[in-house]
Amino acid sequence: MITPVLLCGGSGTRLWPLSRKSFPKQFVPLTGSDSLFVQSARRLSGEGFGPPLILTGSDFRFIVTEQLMTAGIDPGPILIEPSARNTAPAVLAAALWAEAQDPETLLLIAPSDHAIPDAEAFRAAVAQGVPAARAGQIVTFGIAPTRAETGYGWLELAGAPGEGPVPLTRFVEKPDAARAAEMLAAGNYLWNAGIFLFTAATMVAAYEAHAPGLLAPVRAALAQAKSDLGFLRLDPGAWGLAEEISVDYAVMEKAKNLSVVAFSSGWSDLGGWDAVAREMGEDGTGVATSGAVTAIDCRDTLLRSDSEGLELVGIGLSNIIAVAMNDAVLIADRTRAQDVKKAVDALKKKGAKQAESFARDHRPWGHYETLALHDRFQVKRIVVKPGAALSLQSHHHRSEHWIVVSGTAKVTVDDQVHLMTENQSIYIPLGAKHRMENPGKIPMVLIEVQTGAYLGEDDITRYEDVYARGQGAKG
Repeated sequence: MITPVLLCGGSGTRLWPLSRKSFPKQFVPLTGSDSLFVQSARRLSGEGFGPPLILTGSDFRFIVTEQLMTAGIDPGPILIEPSARNTAPAVLAAALWAEAQDPETLLLIAPSDHAIPDAEAFRAAVAQGVPAARAGQIVTFGIAPTRAETGYGWLELAGAPGEGPVPLTRFVEKPDAARAAEMLAAGNYLWNAGIFLFTAATMVAAYEAHAPGLLAPVRAALAQAKSDLGFLRLDPGAWGLAEEISVDYAVMEKAKNLSVVAFSSGWSDLGGWDAVAREMGEDGTGVATSGAVTAIDCRDTLLRSDSEGLELVGIGLSNIIAVAMNDAVLIADRTRAQDVKKAVDALKKKGAKQAESFARDHRPWGHYETLALHDRFQVKRIVVKPGAALSLQSHHHRSEHWIVVSGTAKVTVDDQVHLMTENQSIYIPLGAKHRMENPGKIPMVLIEVQTGAYLGEDDITRYEDVYARGQGAKG
């Protein structure tokens, strides 16, 4: 039995504006109706696979459980990383957790934001690596290259790739164009997909040999972890002492017991909009479209509208990326796809909220989106899932008016409880303790009008919360 380990704490800035820190690309349906995270979980399920072990950040814990529940997948443990420390501490935490259950547990480390269309072929490739992993090898999966790619790391094999694992000679950093062309022609190089198969005991031993400094803080973070609504929160103090480093640099590039299984049935890390365009499927002129778009006399261009009711039209474009959302638009030369993260950095410096946040904010009870925001007032559309409830809370700087648009709302204001239906409204005075619940069987939608001197999301004092979020904007 293989335990998949899904890493889903990244921010995905290279796919801005669709992917942002508050809701990164792994949770977005980029190449189909399911999110990349759900696609990954489905791909690594079924015969031979156990429930997935998941590592993610606190802000994403309810998104993870909701998406898996909707997909009908029962998760295994969900470990909450208190802060982003790159992949080496995360992989070690998974290995230590599994070793405590059974040192011979097979773990398959997989990013949750890759596209692998042929799930059956990938599972077959994983099966090829199982005997070597059980024998103490760290098995990585290399992608048969289709072009002289400079955006990926490469793997040099000791021989030509074939059926089953081949010894790894070395990792190769992202090359320049000339070196990439040489490796493509050589025939014994593969792209590095960052997917690994090993037993828990093998990986812990590898850290002991090559990254011993990570063992103490990660072990302490696990030992002092606290259970929270079914999640396991790693201890933030101990976790913060772990070096921020990738598993490739910390362990893989130093270990001698690595083998490679070649995979040639389609893969992309979706690491930029150019890669997304290839996966979306381009027409005969190299044009890829998604959403409400119209392309007229365009070539080698991506046009994508990800907001309902927003029409995007391209005329006479060549080698362009255009991605439109209701609060941000990206237009770039396609050869500059890897520079999108520079735009995110520039937006951060100027204080633009679009750098990291959406107009729609996802919460465990549902979501809200800001419709209008000006001095002293804000208008929101709030959607509450059936059976869900916001925290019992109050505000120091604002009052609120709630108007039910559809569904039924159970509203508490201080010591009074009101049952409200469509077209009914209620006023929440400044300082009043209040709560909104959806007792019905369909989503409840309401319009909230806030008025006051300060309208920030951190003006919340929580008294009770079924999601145990603590204080602050998200808790």
